[in-house]
Amino acid sequence: MRALFHHSVHEPPPSSEPVANDFPKIAGAEIAASTYGKRVAGDFYDSLRVGPERVLFGLLDVAGRRENNQKVLSVATEMFRTLGTELFSRADFNEAEAMIELCHRLNLGLMEAAGGVISCPAFLGCYHEKFGTLCYTNAGHIPGLMRDSSGIIELASTGLPLGLFSHATSDAPTVGLANGAALLLVSRGVVEGRCKSDKAEDQEFGLERVKERLQAEPSQKAQTVAASILGAVGEFTCQPLVPDDMTALVFVRDA
Repeated sequence: MRALFHHSVHEPPPSSEPVANDFPKIAGAEIAASTYGKRVAGDFYDSLRVGPERVLFGLLDVAGRRENNQKVLSVATEMFRTLGTELFSRADFNEAEAMIELCHRLNLGLMEAAGGVISCPAFLGCYHEKFGTLCYTNAGHIPGLMRDSSGIIELASTGLPLGLFSHATSDAPTVGLANGAALLLVSRGVVEGRCKSDKAEDQEFGLERVKERLQAEPSQKAQTVAASILGAVGEFTCQPLVPDDMTALVFVRDA
């Protein structure tokens, strides 16, 4: 396979490059992420423990090339970690309200850092280990795909991308993850990966192919599933990749 995968443990990048935390250990579950090739745009993912029974994670896609959006990426990184810890580690709080507030404050912070409008689709989730539930918000992001024994369902957008309107809001529903369920998040670059050939000129990989690969993947290991998705889109692209980040983040409940 000609793809070069980068997993959740990376070589040290330049000092201005946001660095994802090591993913936390999760009781009865695991999380992993991979990227395909060199990062050139605005994908950012992270996960951290925000309480004795809660783990927060997210995949964001800041508009622009990486050499131009470092400031916004750094702000997004810092705010995700500090606000996430602040909002979700309180003794008595409502998960949905905390998620909505996190989105609202991230939205304002990104606009301030950019000095105006900047599009940032984002999928943020908070997993509760004891109950096996996920409170999430999808701010204009590619739908999350949740696979269990009954098939695959889409966790569609619940609001506009971050960074566009100062008063934008996003809903924060909660879903249950059955034992063996897997949640897949992919960046826009995965869905828009193109194959240029005589047989499939300008054809995109598309969300349906992502679903098919997820449904066909037998592994219950998060890292294996992430690599499988990126391997499929890598094989689909018939020429050297047109620069755009390709990222897959996978959360699996295994107990």
